[in-house]
Amino acid sequence: MITESVSPAATSNDVPHRRRRGLLRPLLICAALIAPALILRFSGIHPEPVVALVVYGVAVVAASFLLAWAAEAAQMDVSGGLAIAVLALIAILPEYAVDLYYAYTAGSDPAYVQYAAANMTGSNRLLLGLGWPVVVMAALFVAKRTMGQRSNALVLDQRNRMELGFLMIAGVVAFIMPATGQIHIVLGVALIAWFGFYLYKLTRGATEEPDLIGTAAAIGALPRRTRRITVGALVVIAAAVILICAKPFAESLISAGGQLGIDQFLLVQWLAPLASEAPEFVIAILFAIRGKGAMAIGMLIASKVNQWTLLVGSLPIAYLAGGGGTSLMLDARQVEEMLLTATQTMMGVLAILALRFHRVTAWALLALFVVQFPITSTEGRLVLAGIYAVIAVAAAIVHRRHIVDTLTAPFRPTT
Repeated sequence: MITESVSPAATSNDVPHRRRRGLLRPLLICAALIAPALILRFSGIHPEPVVALVVYGVAVVAASFLLAWAAEAAQMDVSGGLAIAVLALIAILPEYAVDLYYAYTAGSDPAYVQYAAANMTGSNRLLLGLGWPVVVMAALFVAKRTMGQRSNALVLDQRNRMELGFLMIAGVVAFIMPATGQIHIVLGVALIAWFGFYLYKLTRGATEEPDLIGTAAAIGALPRRTRRITVGALVVIAAAVILICAKPFAESLISAGGQLGIDQFLLVQWLAPLASEAPEFVIAILFAIRGKGAMAIGMLIASKVNQWTLLVGSLPIAYLAGGGGTSLMLDARQVEEMLLTATQTMMGVLAILALRFHRVTAWALLALFVVQFPITSTEGRLVLAGIYAVIAVAAAIVHRRHIVDTLTAPFRPTT
């Protein structure tokens, strides 16, 4: 039998080739998914609303994946606080493009006010009600299967205490919105300032070596100059695609709802956030599957801080820029949705104050998230908000010794 020897040099030379091939494939797939939307946008063709919704929605999801890969790989070259700030701003673009379009348009067309509020409450409840519990349950399942560790709780990192403090304070302040029936620009500026302080505190912490996976790892393995050019190009291209598609995607959501007989409020509330949140969910689940559950849930907690501060705070500013007043007024339905979101947030935060995310907590968040969909009445939404509030109070009593420590965490020196 004749054997063919493979020199170490040949094997070594083949590694970069495999990496490039592994990188090229997902990028080409994303390009193929984005191309139809760009053709429609620049050709002036106006397809049926449902077709437009699918085409532009797929493009937004594909561009969101490009941003997620670039943001992860950027950690190889951008150090410390600047990396955190850049990553935070990159990560919010897909989700906020649609919501800020609705808020801006509402400044001249009051009918769009409801859609701005719907998109914001939907993205917040989707992240906490679906993202958090799914990642925790995935992490606990993997720990049991791979390491034989049967645990009823995922232990969080001590550094998450600061993020929970920021979220807890923002969560308490957020009750001003359903109480007053508006999002005033003063509140918006305060929330954005709170987010700015959050970024500042993150810059004071220690920097860790990034743990990249999948396509992001392939980008990170490129030579430094090539990597930086690739990351910059992906950010610019993806951002351009999202901004180009934001308006037709937002409009097609509304038109498709009317054509299909689906409540337009609900379609805007859940479908748009699901499209923009998809890459983040996928990355978090991949971390959980790799046994990095604490890192995964920490990433989603940080995303919730971003949403409940920067996203909410940006809405009245976009509304004012679009020709509206200094307050984004909420109707009765939006007040109910805001109350639901605020009580859900407090339940989620208070339930994990001990930095242990129990399986029971995950199931409770998921069950309450799912049960809201068949609820269509004011009474039903108020009852659900009451259930969130009762559980939050019970969690506060159980974890009362951690409350002061959490509230003061944002103001303590970061280690």
